[in-house]
Amino acid sequence: MASPKPLPPSFWDQPAVVAALVSCDMAAILRAILAERQWSQEQLADVLEYSQSWVSRVIRGRALTVDQVREICHRVGVPIHLVRLGAGEGDTTNRRQFGRTAAAAAALAVIPSAHVPHAEPTDTTATTLTAVTGLQRRLEATTPARELAPGAVAHLRVARSALARGAASNHRAELLGVIAEAAGFAAWLHADMADAGTARTFYRAAIDAARKADHPLLAAYMTGSLAQFEVDEDPKLGLLLLGRARAFVGPRPPATPHAWLSCLEALAYATARDGRACHAALSAAERAVQAGRQSSPPWPWVFPFTDAKLAGFRALCAVRLAQPDVAIAAFSASLNSIQPAEKQRATLLLEIASIRRMQAEFDEAFTLASRALSTGVLYGSERVIQAARRFRNSYQGPMLASVEAFDQRLLAATIG
Repeated sequence: MASPKPLPPSFWDQPAVVAALVSCDMAAILRAILAERQWSQEQLADVLEYSQSWVSRVIRGRALTVDQVREICHRVGVPIHLVRLGAGEGDTTNRRQFGRTAAAAAALAVIPSAHVPHAEPTDTTATTLTAVTGLQRRLEATTPARELAPGAVAHLRVARSALARGAASNHRAELLGVIAEAAGFAAWLHADMADAGTARTFYRAAIDAARKADHPLLAAYMTGSLAQFEVDEDPKLGLLLLGRARAFVGPRPPATPHAWLSCLEALAYATARDGRACHAALSAAERAVQAGRQSSPPWPWVFPFTDAKLAGFRALCAVRLAQPDVAIAAFSASLNSIQPAEKQRATLLLEIASIRRMQAEFDEAFTLASRALSTGVLYGSERVIQAARRFRNSYQGPMLASVEAFDQRLLAATIG
């Protein structure tokens, strides 16, 4: 029998298929293919070049070797990277790659808990769940938060269910770490949707899970993330939270966490219009960046805190302290080295627009703000849209054509 045509992309998005891929349940995968193709077991046996009785036993759950799974996938059109296989049975690197690729399918669907096997967690459970969170984060750069949020919350529910089944196992700390990361990501998505109450709830859940996991750096990261969320509206609360994050990392923190927390403190002080304390915090961050040049950042930080990142924070602080020349120079130093994602770029455009407004370059300011607003609308980011609204409300200058055009865009973004 000739090789079958590829299965439609929608087939791989079905929750039952996603769950089967994640658990490498070949019996469930084959049953789904039989239904999709409207094949009989005899037709499937013809494609696989096995007997119908053998196929029947596989569909009833017969154990398979790695080579048999690979052969079946090849013959019926299952992409090999979606199942729990690498290039060789003992190849741990390729097995880790499976965790990332199979999780990609899971990240695209809301997986109800009912579709997840209710067995105790294994050595790979935490790794697979972490991979899902990582892939959801990658999607966030180009996907509206409202589309990702249901899946992120469902994924958090799955992680909590795994913890409940393995609360007394050796995997408890790992699963708590997974929950902390998943809750932190759910918090970020709800912050982007301007749902502050729900964002705070998930941030608190992330901090609590990190503490129970006995992972001080993860607890510091989640507490600092909540502080960053609070700084714009309540810098004093932000500083209190940053003090708690400092307590988690201890008196001699690694360079990357120290630089990041110092920059967040500087931003809080700048928002509170305390220039002296802001500059002291930026100086502390600069020393930390220099001290960490030759060291790798500790997890959960993935990348080192660089001069470019420091310049970005210096620019944000300068905007809040009404120092446009300093801000422009710092933004130039930052953006020459860093290519931010679209929503982050929109936020930075609004900061640069604020500088242009300080310099009385009103047309340029509103041109930049319009570009930022368009990005916010495109990606459904209420966070960006609200920032654009605050930018407009703080403007007291003449009613120019560029301002009127911006008002119309803002109206369209508000009422649709």
